[in-house]
Amino acid sequence: MLAFTLAISLVTGVLFGLFPAFTASRTDLASVMNAGGSRFGEGFRQSWARSFLVVSETSLALILLVGSALLIRSLAALHQVGPGFDAHNVLTMEMSLTGDRFQTTDGVAQFLRDGRERLNALPGVELSAAGFWLPNYVADAAGFQIVGEPVDKDPHCGGRWMSITPGYLSAFRIPVLRGRDINESDTWNSPHVALINETTAQRCSPGQNPIGRQIVVNKGGGPGLNESTATVAGVVADMHEAGPARPAGVLVIYPIAQVTDAYTRSYTNGQPLFWVVRTRGDPHQAVHAVTEQLRLASGGFPVAHIRTMDEVMGTSTAREKFNMLLLTIFGVVALILAAVGIFGLMAYSVAQRTQELGVRMALGADRSTIRGLVVWNGMRLAVVGIAIGVAAALGLTRLMASLLFGVRPWDPAAFFFAPVVLSAVALLAVWLPAARASRIDPMQALRAE
Repeated sequence: MLAFTLAISLVTGVLFGLFPAFTASRTDLASVMNAGGSRFGEGFRQSWARSFLVVSETSLALILLVGSALLIRSLAALHQVGPGFDAHNVLTMEMSLTGDRFQTTDGVAQFLRDGRERLNALPGVELSAAGFWLPNYVADAAGFQIVGEPVDKDPHCGGRWMSITPGYLSAFRIPVLRGRDINESDTWNSPHVALINETTAQRCSPGQNPIGRQIVVNKGGGPGLNESTATVAGVVADMHEAGPARPAGVLVIYPIAQVTDAYTRSYTNGQPLFWVVRTRGDPHQAVHAVTEQLRLASGGFPVAHIRTMDEVMGTSTAREKFNMLLLTIFGVVALILAAVGIFGLMAYSVAQRTQELGVRMALGADRSTIRGLVVWNGMRLAVVGIAIGVAAALGLTRLMASLLFGVRPWDPAAFFFAPVVLSAVALLAVWLPAARASRIDPMQALRAE
């Protein structure tokens, strides 16, 4: 990367150094001596290369500004999406379980009961629970079918599933809309139950009350869940189980104590168990006490990735934040380069046309006229660049449609905001040389000739 950057820097310096060198080598001394009195606008036609660079800089700056504006609006739309649960004051951590003790469902269930009792007894802890997966990211997928529903082209109601302990939904304040929550009586020896979210109820059992009906996990559902059947005990509110950028999908929730030993073994061989602890105050203050109690309950197992749920939610939009930050930096740099380019061209042109401006003022042109002349000649370059940039952005922003959320690639606000900002910066860059031109003393300009 360092070698590439060095090479690009050298090539850029040599390449753009050739333009003034080539122009200087073709200069005719006689034409220079007789060039006095040319009109102000001719300087722009003669410096077509500089004008082309300024227009190009302006166009590229507008494209990047539109892109960054779209990503900023997209990130704002993501933050406005309600995840379906309360992430505040919730501490999360992961624990990997290994050993003979955790090879059976009863062994895991007993450990989870002991751990929850210890945590719930801590001062400052409101509620604790555990589960395989957090509510904003559920990776296990399966097909589901409500027994008795007609089978059409697709007999499976595909979606995601997770297993949790009692108190998990309450810890995240996920409401149970109908029926009941998972409780301590849901053990391996009791009738097997499941919870479904509102989307599952609408998609897999449209127009019907799913409470009390049988739901079947179809083959491909994972170890120990193929063709298992459970009774729907409750319907919970939707949550964005695949991240905030995706709508709520089909989700089925099982009690950990009712999954099979095969499923338990699959998760004690590498997949982490997530502990969640809702606190009455700052979750960070409970870290030491919580980890110590879990160490005692598990027989010395450590915990990892200790984070608040707010921090977990922040990482779920980390990619969008990075894309926005990167394109915003590019846009700001391009904006600065465009402003410097316009300012440099106008300052150079004013210096080259000092005599002409002096003559104009000597013949009666006032300072506002001179200032307007310089501003107009500079702003028309900016306007041309902005027009080209808008046309290019309308086509190029379609390529970033997959990076956007809740915003169209041709979002009117972005296409209004970016040209306005660029026009304001360009006007400032033009105004400074124009103000300098309006202060020229006509007598000194004529004497200099």
